[in-house]
Amino acid sequence: MRVLLIKTSSLGDVIHALPALTDAARALPGIRFDWVVEEGFAEIPAWHPAVDRVIPVAIRRWRKHLWQTFRSGEWRRFKQQVSEQRYDLVIDAQGLFKSAWLTRYVDAPVAGLDRDSAREPVASRFYDRAFPVARGQHAVERLR
Repeated sequence: MRVLLIKTSSLGDVIHALPALTDAARALPGIRFDWVVEEGFAEIPAWHPAVDRVIPVAIRRWRKHLWQTFRSGEWRRFKQQVSEQRYDLVIDAQGLFKSAWLTRYVDAPVAGLDRDSAREPVASRFYDRAFPVARGQHAVERLR
């Protein structure tokens, strides 16, 4: 099984996502992940043995220089990177509009948090499957 995980930032959130990958690898031997993450944190997902490919994005920089992002071809390259691999599932572990928007460029079912669990409820509109997760849980537990 091949999964695309979208968890772009922040540093702590990216680190908190690592145990969920360990759990998945134990439960589903052979599962492989590609991870979309903010360019400044791109080294972190590569630490995990179940991660094959890290796909860096520069959303923070792109927002400041939107026109240049399109002119330089960065946006087109990102879309090519996420569409060149076939995925069985996309997981938006961020629960934000920006991360949900990135799922649009992948031809696979998308899972994420339901509207009551996501930080930005509108994100849940992008998902094929939305799951309730108690807000009071620690970040590591919310991702598991």
